[in-house]
Amino acid sequence: AVYDGSCFDPVQAVINNSLPNYNEDVLRLTTGCSVIVTGKVVASPGQGQQFEIQASKVEVAGWVEDPDTYPMAAKRHSIEYLREVAHLRPRTNLIGAVARVRHTLAQALHRFFNEQGFFWVSTPLITASDTEGAGEMFRVSTLDLENLPRNDQGKVDFDKDFFGKESFLTVSGQLNGETYACALSKIYTFGPTFRAENSNTSRHLAEFWMLEPEVAFANLNDIAGLAEAMLNYVFKAVLEERADDMKFFAERVDKDAVSRLERFIEA
Repeated sequence: AVYDGSCFDPVQAVINNSLPNYNEDVLRLTTGCSVIVTGKVVASPGQGQQFEIQASKVEVAGWVEDPDTYPMAAKRHSIEYLREVAHLRPRTNLIGAVARVRHTLAQALHRFFNEQGFFWVSTPLITASDTEGAGEMFRVSTLDLENLPRNDQGKVDFDKDFFGKESFLTVSGQLNGETYACALSKIYTFGPTFRAENSNTSRHLAEFWMLEPEVAFANLNDIAGLAEAMLNYVFKAVLEERADDMKFFAERVDKDAVSRLERFIEA
């Protein structure tokens, strides 16, 4: 089977032993090898798949040098193990499905707000503002920590820093978004956000992507209606465009992954 990551299921490649490199290359292929398969996509007579590739040519683009020590054997691996082989984990069913679903979510969010007449604003990641005290901030500095400059009070002299003042990674693009909403009426920000709370729980992330709409002259009903419409839109997009990935999540990660979204849409 060959797999290029564009969808959840791999595609079976039927390779005839009459190919000139069948013994030299094809029989030596192992999990993780990179191949270029040329052939014809046909209806599959076998069960469990609609199509297969009748290969007319197989080229090996990259070998696994030692199959016995290749970290990603064709079996199920734990999340803990995958953290140890981060450069290879996107090849797994789990991380591949997460990446495709995240892509669909992001695209659906942009489509929704564009259709609603919003403008996307890319707000700064490096800032001097602690937006409404939203969270602990990561400091950004080019000062030499081994030889920090000091002012007359003996404190760190941030005038000597890159920006001439204390700087941080953003905890929110809200303040920038509000200034643009006053000019463009309806905007949204969507990008990386950073929080430095020392909380090692499943509910806290040091880095994540956050969506922040800003609408001029909106009331609470407007906000609630927008939020509900947005969730309906993106949930439908995920269920329609990533059905196989969501089915996998329901089977392996959370049995309510699909039904929870369906209940929300139907409510």
